[in-house]
Amino acid sequence: MAWFVLVISGLLETAWAAALNASQGFSRLWPSVTFVVTLVLSMAGLAYALRTIPLGTGYAVWVSVGVIGTALIGAFFLGEGFSVPKALCLVAIVSGVVGLKVLG
Repeated sequence: MAWFVLVISGLLETAWAAALNASQGFSRLWPSVTFVVTLVLSMAGLAYALRTIPLGTGYAVWVSVGVIGTALIGAFFLGEGFSVPKALCLVAIVSGVVGLKVLG
């Protein structure tokens, strides 16, 4: 259950990052509210997951899910572009997290 919550918390990290961008410096109400709600839920899920998952591995997975999700949102919805080097970097992140899980 902790791993499921951790991945969902990572997805919520993606949501709060996107909402932060959409809030335009907290000048827009609903993206700002979305940011706060998803940030709190993401942190709560991370805290829950870290009760049973080691800190280094749990935090790395949480951040990685958020980084990959945010990069994909930027690339495919915000016009930031996507390239082979970007894809290879994302694969490297996933490989590192899998390595932490397998070797840890």
